[in-house]
Amino acid sequence: MTNRLVFVALALAYLSFAQRRVDPRNSYYRVIAVVPIIGSGTPTDPKRPEYAPWPASQGPNGIIGFYCEPTDDGKSVVVEFVAQSRMGFQALLGDKSITLFEKGRATSANINAVIQRVRRDFDIDKFGMVMP
Repeated sequence: MTNRLVFVALALAYLSFAQRRVDPRNSYYRVIAVVPIIGSGTPTDPKRPEYAPWPASQGPNGIIGFYCEPTDDGKSVVVEFVAQSRMGFQALLGDKSITLFEKGRATSANINAVIQRVRRDFDIDKFGMVMP
């Protein structure tokens, strides 16, 4: 009987201290922004969101990925930028002319309310990308 109690106590202790896996949509540093579309549309200068790296960043301090959807007027895009560190967003964070939210710092309700002004069907819970 005491062996069984010890086993149950150890099992409960293990379960209470076990780490939960991070949702891949929340790994790395992420920002949600509304930015204009840049690029001429050629293979060497494709159309892409402003601040999206081209060619892709190689260093650990740059933007390593992005996901975007057009706004309702088609003149800009709602983008989720992903970087390995917050330093990758220095240019974005310094640009006061764009709408920007740091994921994890802004509430989902606040992000939805503001972004839905430019994209009616926007839902932060269905928006974004998974990074390996």
